[in-house]
Amino acid sequence: MTTGSVSPRRADTRRNHERILVAAAESLVRSDELSFNAIAKSAEVGVGTVYRHFPTPEALILAVYRREVTHLVDVVPALLEQYPPEEAFRAWTTDHLAHYMMTKRGLANALRTAAVSPSELPAKGFEAMIGAISALLQANVDAGTVRPGLDPETVLRGLGGLLYLDPAGDWRGQAAALADLLWQGLRRTCHCD
Repeated sequence: MTTGSVSPRRADTRRNHERILVAAAESLVRSDELSFNAIAKSAEVGVGTVYRHFPTPEALILAVYRREVTHLVDVVPALLEQYPPEEAFRAWTTDHLAHYMMTKRGLANALRTAAVSPSELPAKGFEAMIGAISALLQANVDAGTVRPGLDPETVLRGLGGLLYLDPAGDWRGQAAALADLLWQGLRRTCHCD
């Protein structure tokens, strides 16, 4: 008979899994090469634990990619609940998307060099990102802060400049400046001088 509680071993396994993914994502900000030894050290687990969870670098790279995209999509409703739509868009851009884009630079290179076929990549990753941006844009249209009819794919392309953030520099300031620039083009009315 089960009591509904999670066994300590399962909870520990999930915790280790997440710590490994966080360490790998942080590693991909700096490089497109993954060192299981470095990831194990950063995650404070043994290297054998990393291999048990992810038997190949490709498996780890795909898991990081899925985790990052899922987080970007799943955080949007919480941001829209917590902030007014304009602030939710800015928080998503500067606090979430900017971090993902810095990770993605190393992740993109890792995906290219890994023996990963395009069919192994989450087929709906791009569509999920477009959905997240669409939700943010619609909330802002409803609030009257941006003009209707904006193409979410175009907005995502505009945010592509976040790929060039320097993780060792003032990336938050740079992300905020890019968000401000893009916001001027999205606004419902332009107060141009």
